[in-house]
Amino acid sequence: MTKAVISALVRPLLEPAIPDGVDVVWIGSADEARVEVADADIAWVDMHDKQAMRDVVLAGTGLKWVSTLYAGLDHFPVEELTARGTRVTNGVGINTIAVAEYAVLGMLSMAKGYADVVRAADRREWLWTSPGTIELYETRALVIGYGAIGSAIGERLKGFGVEVTGVARTARPDAGILGADEWRGRIGEYDWVVIATPATRETDALIGADELAAMKPEAILVNIARGECVDQDALIAALKGKSIAGAFLDVTTPEPLPADHELWTLPNVQISMHLSGRAQNRMFQRAAALFADNLGRYVRGEALVNEVDLALGY
Repeated sequence: MTKAVISALVRPLLEPAIPDGVDVVWIGSADEARVEVADADIAWVDMHDKQAMRDVVLAGTGLKWVSTLYAGLDHFPVEELTARGTRVTNGVGINTIAVAEYAVLGMLSMAKGYADVVRAADRREWLWTSPGTIELYETRALVIGYGAIGSAIGERLKGFGVEVTGVARTARPDAGILGADEWRGRIGEYDWVVIATPATRETDALIGADELAAMKPEAILVNIARGECVDQDALIAALKGKSIAGAFLDVTTPEPLPADHELWTLPNVQISMHLSGRAQNRMFQRAAALFADNLGRYVRGEALVNEVDLALGY
């Protein structure tokens, strides 16, 4: 019998799809998960508390497969999982539509100064001129990380008349995609720099002081990946010095961002509190359907969907 430890939150969605030969323990707390995972083969134990989730996975020394609805594995004990030979599948695709829509929302909000519009409405003040007058039409966007989410952002931006250049590990000039070593020399050509990369050691401080200095003064940075992808101190300096025009940040370091953090005070920043992937009503349905498919595949000995290369982190 295969033992699986799964969050009770998805029980109504998943229970009818459990195949024969799988004994599921539905857990409701991190403490319960740490106990039950000790002799489990499979775990799907996503939690808001990333440290607690990491501790649970570490406690599952015999785990053969760990599933997560998160795309990035920055909070997972990757080295230990690699040493154990544990397979990991992620949630690529689950949040693609919501995150892509949020990135476009952020760009439109920055272009039109919409945060100031909302604040004026809260004050019941009628504005006679728009706080922002940028049109997306005929602007140029560099989307760093042209995977599922990055390409979805790109396709939506093309509908607004934006010229989109993607960045991937391997260049594809015929598709307008630069390689991982090409984009830095061209970052100054773009009005928008959108970060949509997985969070790995390679992407830590992907955008630092040098990259920010090379951007156009009118350019806006959009980060819907992870806060660690940007050198936040360098970003603050660039925003205060107005060497770039602004930033839309769905992610920060740390999260939650402390109430007294300087980022909150900068007028050319909009922060959306890592809500992009949660701005949907189908996340758990999509996640449960993906897990059910993979659970059947696991039992049948077939290839798993979204299996992660732990050496790369995605």
